[in-house]
Amino acid sequence: MPDVTAPAVPVYDCSDPDARVEGLAAAARAVRAGQLVVLPTDTVYGLGCDAFSSTAVRSLLAAKHRGPDMPVPVLVGSWSTIDGLVLGVPATARALIEAFWPGGLSLVLPHAPSLSWDLGSTKGTVMLRMPLHPVALELLREVGPMAVSSANISGRPPASTAAEALDQLASSVALYLDGGPSGDPVASTIVDLTGKQPRILREGAVTRAQVAEVVGQDVPLG
Repeated sequence: MPDVTAPAVPVYDCSDPDARVEGLAAAARAVRAGQLVVLPTDTVYGLGCDAFSSTAVRSLLAAKHRGPDMPVPVLVGSWSTIDGLVLGVPATARALIEAFWPGGLSLVLPHAPSLSWDLGSTKGTVMLRMPLHPVALELLREVGPMAVSSANISGRPPASTAAEALDQLASSVALYLDGGPSGDPVASTIVDLTGKQPRILREGAVTRAQVAEVVGQDVPLG
């Protein structure tokens, strides 16, 4: 007789080594198949998919009940990945990457025009971050760049646990990687490097003073 109490969507406890290996392998297969997965990050839980699959990104936006007017950020698993995604990496970006990646800093840069992706209304830019979470990094290094947004329905609180994400997103997601509580849901700091001078669009985990110290100048907010 089937177990009627079993969850409809697999949830892998990544604190268990065997479940972690199984879950990461299943997540990689799901991402490559254009499906959505929930993964832990160092800020809040993320809802992710293949960054290069327009269909998967549309599914992500639909699961969040969100339109393309708010583009989906991209998470990467290494410093070097950024070189193939953007038009050019200025010295300021290199300095910020070396200082704060992996961690709570997102960079907005002009994306490489050759890339065939549709992350929403990006106006030729992409927001990139390398998260400081071992499960997220392992998956990203296996599948490559992922479009990742907070694992919640728009207007509701971001999920800080896999259970909270499951409660909101349910079966719109292929599987959930449970990495334990994410801690305080502090958003990443967003630095816009598309203009002549750096600009902070949102101050979060990395302070404005820390950014200014690395780039060697005051960085306006807003």
